[in-house]
Amino acid sequence: MKEIKKYDINLVKLGNKSHVYEFDLDNRFFELFDQELIQGGNLKADVTLDKSELLLQFNFHIKGNVTLNCDRSLEDFDYPMDVYQTLLVRYGQEDLELDVNVLQIVPETQYINVAQHLYDYIGLAVPMKKLHPRFVEEDKELEEDPEAEGLLIYSTGPVDEDEDDDDEDGPVDPRFAALKNLK
Repeated sequence: MKEIKKYDINLVKLGNKSHVYEFDLDNRFFELFDQELIQGGNLKADVTLDKSELLLQFNFHIKGNVTLNCDRSLEDFDYPMDVYQTLLVRYGQEDLELDVNVLQIVPETQYINVAQHLYDYIGLAVPMKKLHPRFVEEDKELEEDPEAEGLLIYSTGPVDEDEDDDDEDGPVDPRFAALKNLK
């Protein structure tokens, strides 16, 4: 519980101006969340808070590497990240999440913990297909190879190349023959 408190921002003591915070996100940070997406990492988060009477604007810049598990080989690898996100927080009658990047808090709120937001922004930057860099290079070579254009990589069954969609040689169902006459 102490670890998560490191990501609290005290709103009571802040004046209406810009404030800068720095957070180091390492393996202990990712252990705070019950997840399997990110194995670990070494990132630095710069959070700029612009406070005014009615609005708090958080600008997040997260840069570094995260450790991911390759979907193809199940090997761990480092994936570079450079994330920019903005979170708007306004004051209102109750605590609500109005949008993905817009929150509403009551004016009496003393602290905002940004740990979950940092984790969410990192998680959103992880690619859906997590490939080790050596496989990414192989895939690029296949895309650039003109001979590989017709190469079938995955198949669900036998492929007959002589088969045409317009099979005019075989018998035709009379119902479909009537439809061909409509052309």
